[in-house]
Amino acid sequence: MANGKRSAISKNKDATLSLEAALWMAADKLRNNMDAAEYKHVVLGLIFLKYISDAFQERHEQLLKEEDQGADPEHPDEYLSENILWVPKEARWSYLKANARQPKIGKLVDDAMVAIEHENKSLKGVLPKDYARPGLDMQALSGLIDLISNIELRDKETGSTDFLGDAYEYFLEQFASAEGKKGGQFYTPSCVVKTLVEMLAPFKGRVYDPCCGSGSMFVKSDKFVRAHEGNRRDISVYGQESNYTTWRLAKMNLAIRGIEGNLGPEHADSFRRDLHKDLKADYILANPPFNSSEWGGGELKNDVRWKYGTPPAGNANFAWVQHFIYHLAPNGLAGFVLANGSMSSNQSGEGEIRRNIIEADLVDCMVALPGQLFYSTQIPACLWFLARNKRDSRFRDRRGETLFINARKLGYLVDRVHRLLTDEEIARIAGTYHAWRGDAGAGKYEDVPGFCMSATIDTIRGSSYVLTPGRYVGEEKGEADEEPFEEKMRRLTARLGDQFQESARLEAEIRTNLKGLGYEI
Repeated sequence: MANGKRSAISKNKDATLSLEAALWMAADKLRNNMDAAEYKHVVLGLIFLKYISDAFQERHEQLLKEEDQGADPEHPDEYLSENILWVPKEARWSYLKANARQPKIGKLVDDAMVAIEHENKSLKGVLPKDYARPGLDMQALSGLIDLISNIELRDKETGSTDFLGDAYEYFLEQFASAEGKKGGQFYTPSCVVKTLVEMLAPFKGRVYDPCCGSGSMFVKSDKFVRAHEGNRRDISVYGQESNYTTWRLAKMNLAIRGIEGNLGPEHADSFRRDLHKDLKADYILANPPFNSSEWGGGELKNDVRWKYGTPPAGNANFAWVQHFIYHLAPNGLAGFVLANGSMSSNQSGEGEIRRNIIEADLVDCMVALPGQLFYSTQIPACLWFLARNKRDSRFRDRRGETLFINARKLGYLVDRVHRLLTDEEIARIAGTYHAWRGDAGAGKYEDVPGFCMSATIDTIRGSSYVLTPGRYVGEEKGEADEEPFEEKMRRLTARLGDQFQESARLEAEIRTNLKGLGYEI
């Protein structure tokens, strides 16, 4: 994970394994006959089942000790009052573990999921219930149950659920990597979510994500509140997700964290069927699909949300921006991810919409991100931050100004194709924003050549309403002379040589594949 935290908590011979790595090893047991999209639900469902059973068992043992005081270990209210899910006997992990080697184990797991949904209405239709299907190897399932049984998913000393939550997040990340482009449908890189949360600082109010994926924005918001000694009950969560399987992941993710959230009674498209139509949110955090062309724009030309211009039917970027604005409370703040093209495109009226939003003085901050952060796309991305009221008494009056931050050079490669922002870099970006806004204790803001600049609307007008940070922040002092010309040319030509070599390899592979299909070039 981004912060490098690992917890050695396995009780078996693999005691040096971290929780996350041990659970990923568990998933590997099913890889031979399942692709990532399938085994994701098998493994995450079992982890969820183990966790709620562990939490239930811990409470059960406590109630047994209190029976002489009137406690009833078999009454659901004794658990629900402590925000712990009631787990009927046939769904408890001890029962499944004892029967793991039975040929009917798949059906027993399915029955357990059905029983939990029956007793906990908030999970109705959420849990996976296809463990008895013919395509699932029962021996592999038994081995998976055995392995998960030997991993402690809860810190018994502190009662913390972070171990499991971190493991769940780690799994989502690994599945996103394994699934490639499709993985981006449910997972936003942790460092991107953390940057949004650290900048918006959602301490109190309504937090909304209309394309919530697996719910990572909500999880990070909850962790932010707790890390800063706030009260998690001071935030309320609203979300929506159009993909049914992803909506189920989000419901499970929130349940694991003990977060009460309104994700709607079912999955639904936020444009065509807004489940929170009257919501005015204090904070909006989102990572909508980049440059989506199939969003129903042709059906929604006269929608009340398009106050700043009708979005083009072929690209949903500015439909999302205006959806966010529509749902912002009078002092609300929004932070979201978009493709870089949103900052400069003039196609199909996008430039006019962006101009109108800028002239309405809604754009608070723009952050250019480094490349290779996302699993789903190599398209360069940026962060937009909108403020309904730049005269909000909590902050410095920044009417008529926008902060630009160029973070393109930050981050480090964890492998050839994926990059991460470090905690220190996220703190630098967020700290700059808070200083600019005048947050208490954030220090004094100053423009830093090459990194940040506060620009007026007049300056933005002079740049034809383009919001690309690089256009405003300029170059670092001495940036052009940092690397001697000969060294730079050697480095760049070496990189170009590697790229030519990779290009030749890919060309040869494509030619071979085409030849195999009978289409020789």
